[in-house]
Amino acid sequence: MQSPIFAYNEQQTQERWSLQNKQMLRVALEGHEDILARKGTMVAYQGLVEFDAEYQSNQQSRARAQTGEGLDLMRCHGQGTVYLANLKQHVHVMDVDQDGLTVDSSYVLAMDSSLHHEVIAVDSLYGISGSGKYQLNISGRGKVALMTSGMPLLLQVTPDRYVNCDADAIVAWSTGLRVQMQAQTHSSGVWRRRGSTGEGWELSFMGTGFALVQPSELLPPQNAQIGSGLTAQYGMGQQGARGQNQGNAWS
Repeated sequence: MQSPIFAYNEQQTQERWSLQNKQMLRVALEGHEDILARKGTMVAYQGLVEFDAEYQSNQQSRARAQTGEGLDLMRCHGQGTVYLANLKQHVHVMDVDQDGLTVDSSYVLAMDSSLHHEVIAVDSLYGISGSGKYQLNISGRGKVALMTSGMPLLLQVTPDRYVNCDADAIVAWSTGLRVQMQAQTHSSGVWRRRGSTGEGWELSFMGTGFALVQPSELLPPQNAQIGSGLTAQYGMGQQGARGQNQGNAWS
């Protein structure tokens, strides 16, 4: 039997985390190192691999109920290789170190089980009650796989170079950055897209680090939801008109 499809063979690598292709993650499990993956994202596996629902603490459950931000995870463990994918999203593997990573939970595909995650909130410039958005802060040392609609743009932030990103296009950023939600309009108009431009809220980043944006706004693709977060409202990111204080863990 012959076909061009036979060119899409399994990629051979010694790396524990690797990409089978741009839209599929390959993770080698070695018995003592579990990974946490978004529920329902396993597309194939080889070897003796088991999948169990991941326990959520009471604090995580309360945060999810209050903010809509959080992760529906399964624990993958055993000996073998697991392949993960979701809605044909482009997959990117990142190393998390002591600086930490802040991310929209909708774009997390998988992470090392050793990493810690908690909900934080981003303030709005205007101090309006209920304006802002919630994000997920990932800390510790390990790898995390993020998803984007199309190939993303990584913007470097420096003390003399601020970066502003559309709140509906931002995927992740360095936790150490100072960040604030703002809208380039007067306060009476912050609940609508500014003027006739179609632009709304944005995040302003200051400090030293990076911001990752995707070439798509709202939820990808074709407005499909990944995870169970709320759809965007008022052009203010996935969680809509919500928010309190940047850097404070939800409790």
